[in-house]
Amino acid sequence: MTRDEQITHMKKLVEKLNQFRDEYYNQNAPSIPDSGYDRLFDELAAWEKRTGIILSNSPTQTVGYTPVSELKKVKHPIPLLSLDKTKQVRDIADFVRKGKGPVNLMLKMDGLTVELDYDGGQLIEGSTRCDGEIGEDITHNVPTFINVPLTIPYTGKLTVTGEAHIRIDDFEKLRSSIVDKDGKPYKTPRNLASGSTRALDPAVCKGRHVSFIPFNVLEGFDEDPAIADSKSAKLSKLAEFGFGTCDAYVIDSTTTEEEIESLIECLQTIAKNCGIPIDGIVAVYDSISFSKNCGRTGHHYKDGIAFKFEDETYETVLTDIEWTPTRSGEIAPVALFDTVEIDGCDVSRASLHNLTFIKDLELRPGCRILVSKRNMIIPHVEDNLDRGAQEYSYPGTCPSCGEPTRIYTRTGDKGRIIETLHCDNPDCETQWLRQLIHFAGKKAMDIKDLSTATLAKFLEYGWLNSFQDIYHLDLHKEDIICLEGFGVKSYENLWAAIEASRHTTFERYLVAMDIPLVGRTVSRCLGREFHGSLDDFEQAAVGTYDFTQLEDIGTTINNNIHAWFSDAENLELWKELQKEMTFESRTEETTMTEQNKDNPFTGCTIVATGKLMNFTRDGIQMKILSLGAKAGSSVSKNTDYLICGEKAGSKLAKAQALGVRVLSEQEFLSMIGEVS
Repeated sequence: MTRDEQITHMKKLVEKLNQFRDEYYNQNAPSIPDSGYDRLFDELAAWEKRTGIILSNSPTQTVGYTPVSELKKVKHPIPLLSLDKTKQVRDIADFVRKGKGPVNLMLKMDGLTVELDYDGGQLIEGSTRCDGEIGEDITHNVPTFINVPLTIPYTGKLTVTGEAHIRIDDFEKLRSSIVDKDGKPYKTPRNLASGSTRALDPAVCKGRHVSFIPFNVLEGFDEDPAIADSKSAKLSKLAEFGFGTCDAYVIDSTTTEEEIESLIECLQTIAKNCGIPIDGIVAVYDSISFSKNCGRTGHHYKDGIAFKFEDETYETVLTDIEWTPTRSGEIAPVALFDTVEIDGCDVSRASLHNLTFIKDLELRPGCRILVSKRNMIIPHVEDNLDRGAQEYSYPGTCPSCGEPTRIYTRTGDKGRIIETLHCDNPDCETQWLRQLIHFAGKKAMDIKDLSTATLAKFLEYGWLNSFQDIYHLDLHKEDIICLEGFGVKSYENLWAAIEASRHTTFERYLVAMDIPLVGRTVSRCLGREFHGSLDDFEQAAVGTYDFTQLEDIGTTINNNIHAWFSDAENLELWKELQKEMTFESRTEETTMTEQNKDNPFTGCTIVATGKLMNFTRDGIQMKILSLGAKAGSSVSKNTDYLICGEKAGSKLAKAQALGVRVLSEQEFLSMIGEVS
């Protein structure tokens, strides 16, 4: 009998004997005589002695378990960090190409990461990952796990990391009879696995079918040159000791994106058929020496990347809903909740969008909620676990000015009715402060030394009743110098920044006016159409010009422009504020260099998405314009190229669906002769 066959036979013996013990002790209905049980028990004990392997939950070891009074802290000599994450198969392919040697494509099990330490052939400690540096001692519960050997025929030090989890079919059987500490049913196998693994009394963990599957060997087997530098070979060695195995495929730089996508689907099918809860797929370099050279951040190792199927949710408690007036008058709701750690970051607040969103989820302070970071970036409230409570009462007065609030109703996508809360007081101080912040911001007038705190202070002293007042703050020079945190030098820096902002562009000035939905992209479009002439644009805006004939401008923006200019106060602001400014003449689009005539992007529409290594968002837009191309804001059938950086989102998927040519940043730089 081979070693694998021996292990399989021992596991079957353990399973049968535990079944017979349950029938005898718990059901009072034994299906086998005592002599038969004793014969199988003795056979298992003989195999354990012969192989040197004793499996967890073996009846030879489980006469009783000792509970603990608390979970002691355990320091991890090798930090158990996370992995960087993506939702794009392309990122997996890029990761493989950047590396050296084969890559293991493995299941990302959805449970609790656990470290097991062996010495002299004995399990000496089990611990949870926690923050990666300090974990919790769960040694007392490990003997109740499935697929963990308590003794092994290896006398050196061995450190194994893996996932403690509960299979989906077992979870479905257990969920109706087990509740959490608050008396609520467990919502996911992951939550039940976590609660069971960290229980103080092993009797709680026993019977919950917590399985362990290793995914890495941190220490051990280095004396064998055949496997010393291979993660997959070390994991295969673990199987000889009775550990479970993690399904995986080996890929390399010749594997295409389509093949990777197909393998991911195969792994999903395997997990489904086996009932293993997963939330993604992991790709890790197989070479241990190469992995060590990849380095790490404070959050994750760089030798692997996780492909996530969906945003992970975390349970917390909604403590309050904060309402803040925006510069448009809408009062925006923000959820405040008990802090949770998501992808290495503490998260304690998230936008609630509008009244309709709050009503749909039946949110109110005190309820348990599920939160996520959508696309691993934006905190979001996903669900309310305590629906059916008393309806939440929104503020009847503005939290800033105290004036009555009013509900506005509009029609959203697919005819859905959206309710938003508004303050109609044009003199609301918070609204005015946010308008000033926008006006002075980087995308608008770019007054670098005029911070939010400084604007708030000047507003408090009554020095800013209009945008024009910013350009006459020299009237308050002596008062400003005397303010706490200011002085002569600070004032001089501020005034220099204000004076510098007087020399501006058509685009910045238009953005500063804060016409709804008219941002940088639309402003550039209008600047090109009207050749940077504020007068020509004004005549079109107060007239009947149809802006929808321009690319990037639809009916809503067209109506917003005309509505804004039909307001007498806005028109006066538009005219009077220009007297404080000088405007750059436009040359970049009337004179095209020979380089632009020859480059492959002239006349094309290019969209950039994701995080780029060599450009800021403004920088890539300016580079596209300098090539004689159009910088688009969204992907459409008219898009010629999509420049794709890290963590690209829906734009990449849409480009692929439309057949738009996708360029990496390096490919883009190569095509314009600027390889970094």
